[in-house]
Amino acid sequence: QLQLVESGGGSVQPGESLRLSCVASGFTLDSYYIIWFRQAPGKEREGVSCIEKTGTNTYYAASVKGRFTISRDNPKNTAYLQMDSLNAEDTAIYYCAAASRVRLLTTNVQTMCKLEDFDAWGQGTQVTVSA
Repeated sequence: QLQLVESGGGSVQPGESLRLSCVASGFTLDSYYIIWFRQAPGKEREGVSCIEKTGTNTYYAASVKGRFTISRDNPKNTAYLQMDSLNAEDTAIYYCAAASRVRLLTTNVQTMCKLEDFDAWGQGTQVTVSA
């Protein structure tokens, strides 16, 4: 059974940092793209970042570029999302997902993995940023 478990969320003040982890079980992560997405109350899902299988290529939403860093450690079957300079607009539930194939969507401000055809996703971890 493919399973992903996120951890590392919490409540922080603006400007602070968090590091989210996404641990896979039941499959080897190196065969999958990893996508981090988030959903705030009353809002649609938003793709945050994604990383291809070897970690060579990474993609970020314009809203987080320069502040968030995605990475993966395939031998540990784990992916990460380092989030720096957090602000209130980053408050959401953060999910990681695995996909064997992705399609990229390019706009005038960003290139991101489309949120579709996930092979597995986690239960999410809450991130709250407030003063």
